[in-house]
Amino acid sequence: MLRSLLFIFLIISLTCSSQENHSHALGRKLQFPDIPGYKTLKCDFHQHTAFSDGSVWPDIRVMEALMDGLDAISLTEHLEYQPHKDDIPHPDRNRSYDIAIKEAENHDLIIVKGSEITRKMPPGHNNAIFLSDPNKLLVDDSIAVFREAKKQGAFTFWNHPNWTPQRKDGMATLTDVHRLLIREKLLDGIEVVNDQTFSVEALQIALDNNLTIMGNSDIHKLIDWDFKVPEGGHRPVTLVFAKERTAESIKEALMNRRTVAVYKNLLIGRDEFLVPLIESSLKITSAKYIGKYNVLGVAIENLSSTEIVLQNQTGFTFHNNNDMITLNAGEKTIVEIKTIERKPQVSLKFLVLSAVNAPNKHPVITLNVKVEEVKE
Repeated sequence: MLRSLLFIFLIISLTCSSQENHSHALGRKLQFPDIPGYKTLKCDFHQHTAFSDGSVWPDIRVMEALMDGLDAISLTEHLEYQPHKDDIPHPDRNRSYDIAIKEAENHDLIIVKGSEITRKMPPGHNNAIFLSDPNKLLVDDSIAVFREAKKQGAFTFWNHPNWTPQRKDGMATLTDVHRLLIREKLLDGIEVVNDQTFSVEALQIALDNNLTIMGNSDIHKLIDWDFKVPEGGHRPVTLVFAKERTAESIKEALMNRRTVAVYKNLLIGRDEFLVPLIESSLKITSAKYIGKYNVLGVAIENLSSTEIVLQNQTGFTFHNNNDMITLNAGEKTIVEIKTIERKPQVSLKFLVLSAVNAPNKHPVITLNVKVEEVKE
């Protein structure tokens, strides 16, 4: 109890001391709108505590997630790597989950049971989540451990494939072992974002092999310090587009690749979900011609927790911008458009430079704007 109170006091002190430098208009809690047909759930499925090589107790991870407004987390302790075992001996690999689920029982946070399969490359480090008993994954064979995870109905994904201790060049590279895992449906996803890194090579592997795109913090210390939350930063997350806000629905969405990874101010995903997410994040709050002039003022509100950068593809030029527009998180921006003649409605087409759907490729969105009043 004392540890929890001290942690909360520390976070409040850090936040208050730098509040004036906090550039996030929406505050600390991450916000992303639902998209047509699905709920947008904010998830972090790669975290560590003192029960493997992390620095905090599992209840702290729950508190951090609640402060960040997350919907689901998984504490994926290393199965094989236990550097704190002399101080925290625990033969039961369920222990971290048990502590977290107790802390979360009076809160609206989904805790998914998971573990990190920690092997040399290949196959490297991989997470298995939605497990029933991580203890049964303590097997020597690097393929058999994936088979056991699948027996338990797990969703599995390749962690930090660009991690320099296992890839000196930092290039995520598919191996024969990974091809075997994919072919036998033992590997479902891949982290294109891990901690402070984004891998375009991992994104291409995901697209080429029909893997789920993941983005996670891989946090070991404090979220606030590692991701500079008091200064306006935030952890990377996986946005999961689920039919319902339940663990079962999250798993179904992950298995069907309905995700977008969030990394700083970058959105990464397939157009099928990336485009509706961006379009749902941008709300036209007003559209009217300025005085007697044929210049249309359009107010666009960014409802998301990420900065969205657009490049004009409309065919019109802007009166108060060049062809680039930056829409800050949680703020309204007025775009003045020279439509030559007054129109009852316009379609605004943009290339979204702050989003990628493939290496070096960006999605295109269209905002249909109904003008409030037209006068000749």
